[in-house]
Amino acid sequence: MEEHHHHIARELFRSNKPNLDMTDVFGLCQADAGDNVTALLQCVTTKLQDEERERNQDLQKFLFVIAGAMIFFMQSGFAMLCAGCVRIKNVQNTMLKNLLDACGAAMAFWLVGFAFAFGGQDKNSDKTFIGLDSFLDVGDSSAFWFFQYTFSATSVTIVAGTLAERCQMAAYLCYSVLLAGFVYPIVAHSIWSHNGFLSATTNDPFLGSGVIDFAGSGVVHVTGGSIALYATWVLGPRRGRFYDSQGEPLETPKPFPGHSVALQLLGTMVLWFGWFGFNPGSALLLDVPNVGEIAANAAVSTALAGAAGGVAALFTNLWLEERRTGEPSFSLSMCMNGSLGGLVAITSGCAIVEPWASVVIGLVAGWVYIWSSGLLISLRIDDAVDAIPVHMFNGIWGMIAIGLFASPRLLRLTYGTDEHPGFFMSLSGDVSGSLLANQIVAVLFIVGWTFAIMFPFFIWLNYMGWLRADSLEELVGLDISYHGGSTGEGNKEGVKKEYVEAYKRHKGKLRNRRNGGGAGMSSVLDNNSSIGGGAASMLEHASEAERSAGPRWQSSAEKTYGSDPEVNQEAAAEEAMVEEDPPSRHAVEYNL
Repeated sequence: MEEHHHHIARELFRSNKPNLDMTDVFGLCQADAGDNVTALLQCVTTKLQDEERERNQDLQKFLFVIAGAMIFFMQSGFAMLCAGCVRIKNVQNTMLKNLLDACGAAMAFWLVGFAFAFGGQDKNSDKTFIGLDSFLDVGDSSAFWFFQYTFSATSVTIVAGTLAERCQMAAYLCYSVLLAGFVYPIVAHSIWSHNGFLSATTNDPFLGSGVIDFAGSGVVHVTGGSIALYATWVLGPRRGRFYDSQGEPLETPKPFPGHSVALQLLGTMVLWFGWFGFNPGSALLLDVPNVGEIAANAAVSTALAGAAGGVAALFTNLWLEERRTGEPSFSLSMCMNGSLGGLVAITSGCAIVEPWASVVIGLVAGWVYIWSSGLLISLRIDDAVDAIPVHMFNGIWGMIAIGLFASPRLLRLTYGTDEHPGFFMSLSGDVSGSLLANQIVAVLFIVGWTFAIMFPFFIWLNYMGWLRADSLEELVGLDISYHGGSTGEGNKEGVKKEYVEAYKRHKGKLRNRRNGGGAGMSSVLDNNSSIGGGAASMLEHASEAERSAGPRWQSSAEKTYGSDPEVNQEAAAEEAMVEEDPPSRHAVEYNL
């Protein structure tokens, strides 16, 4: 009978009965230990510790979900910010691309991305370049998968605003899947996986310390920002931004102000809120005590750097404007982007820099944003939302800043060692540049890897005619071109009614020819057709040598209008308004 009672007690405990109180534990242990007091105490201690460990693990998983949800909510911030920065005739297109980021990233990360990034990671195994386990799976922890997915989606959506108002939907979908499924996971594996060759958590860290990127200045922001740079370089600027209707450079670039400053500010504040899941939430990945204290340090650094970046950009731009024009102005966009730049810069070291260093990093980030934004304009690179200065340039600064300001005290708290602090923080003792060297190597690796994969990919998309929308579509707005209508149609945004009607007639002619003329997937337009066939036929008959002598790659729109980086859109639209069918000589293929 006594043996039967012991068996029942063991089965009751193995059933994982929730919320066992002290009486339950004592009774179960007494059934196992009998009159042996030492065994009874050991049993009680072990069972309570096991129960506490299970509760902590459940709490950690729940907090992963909460932090991940905050990061996912940043997609709303990106959508609002991008929507506010574009003209109203492109709002639907921009917001749909932001939505598709979340959809495409989820599918690609589940199919192969998670496997490439974290599949089969093991601290006790050798370094690898790529993971090869857990395809079509979420690994051992659904909470960990969800948390990492939100990071991949963030990296993907950085590019959305940069290419706004001129990029085809097909190109954007192709890029999103490739980035979330392959390019980003390799970077994440190299720096964050236990088996990554740059990881600080591997058994044999690179250059003794490995790379520290606590929450993703490099892995997320430099990856997304550098790809945005390559994409817009190949894509070219928006029509009229840097060149006039004859293709001549404008003395002063034409500003394309967004239609809603309110949406821009709303997006900025939503992003800042999400950053408190992004940075402090990353503390949950650490297998160390005092995770709460580490997360609190990260939250303080995040708040201070964002504030410092906004103040630095606002008042520095105020001073520059006063020196340049004699009339200072307070720029809301400078303050917003300066704050976002500070948040990006602090992301890699939010848990391991002192509060004063967070302020310094944020101040420099504001200046980096102003300088890099001006640099892009001088190079005639059109970034519709200034994502490249915010994410790429400040991501690079954030990675380097860790090599300068990492605190020995906070390194010991966060990673259990203070052997390789930041360069400036080591000047009072044994000077160490190992961490700084690692951070620079990581930046070079990310920029080189993304360039090697994505730059040829964008060139291929451009060659296939899938990258850029044609000029007539860009003129009437991508909402009308791709979504059937626009809230800006016929309003002060400048979408003239006759242009919209011309575009619809043009589409109807193409549809009729495709259905009735046996042209298959392509339509044939001739010398005087609605999209500038004269220029197209000239390009069609140009020699290969003339084409190869062009200053840059030709987009699909340039294949139609000629090799000038800008064309006269109004002239193109007026040609589109010609209703009679022109003769069929000098035909060229036009891809929708």
